[in-house]
Amino acid sequence: MIIQNYSTSFSIATSLFEKETAEAIYSIYGFVRFADEIVDTFHDYDKKYLLEKFENDYYDAVNQGISLNPVLQSFQQTIVKYRISNKHIQAFLTSMKNDLVKGHYDDKTASENYIYGSADVVGLMCLKVFCKGDEKLYNELEKPAMKLGSAFQKVNFLRDLKHDLVDLNRNYFPEVQQNTFNEETKLIVINDIENDFNTALIGLKKLPGRSKLAVLVAYLYYKDLLKKIKRIPAAQIIQSRIRISNAKKVGLLFKAMFLYKFRFI
Repeated sequence: MIIQNYSTSFSIATSLFEKETAEAIYSIYGFVRFADEIVDTFHDYDKKYLLEKFENDYYDAVNQGISLNPVLQSFQQTIVKYRISNKHIQAFLTSMKNDLVKGHYDDKTASENYIYGSADVVGLMCLKVFCKGDEKLYNELEKPAMKLGSAFQKVNFLRDLKHDLVDLNRNYFPEVQQNTFNEETKLIVINDIENDFNTALIGLKKLPGRSKLAVLVAYLYYKDLLKKIKRIPAAQIIQSRIRISNAKKVGLLFKAMFLYKFRFI
């Protein structure tokens, strides 16, 4: 229900997993979505308190083996079953906490650290599920999984540039100085994202089973969104949220199924 209400793209993609894998990915999405909503939308409440409570409730669920919060219950079961490292949870929560106190990332290292916690480790959690205990495969695909997380996150940042800069007073791109976004800056950011996508594709091709198909769908969605952003003037990007139509998403879904079925990827 959470993924269907928040993301059409990821909802379609995750529906292509085998049932067991899908349930694990749903649980990861639910956890990170709730934490993200706390820092991004609960403006009338004490966000710091709510995020700390969410974190404490999660660790209590892990220690007790149960939670009455269905999101935390599902997530802690996935963490235990797939032996997902606590360092990934901590890195993610650190980035969420940073959103409460830090709005602008003026140097590349700080930006990369934020993206690592907010996106790369989410990719690594999912990779743990896909590999189902195959540590050799996990280690081989670790870097591409992180790059895919980075690419998705940076595309989200571009798509939501207006909301981040104007509504939340945040800037995750060190290239965007004093909230100025122009064609030169746009090209630098897009080239960086395209490099992430290229590295991610190498690992995507090696994913096992239907994980490859599901991730490919999300990959094509975000690549197409980036392509659309690339065509739009920088001045327009900073004024409105860029989307791709549902009809286009259906077309990309069939494209992914064709590529997967006939082993072109």
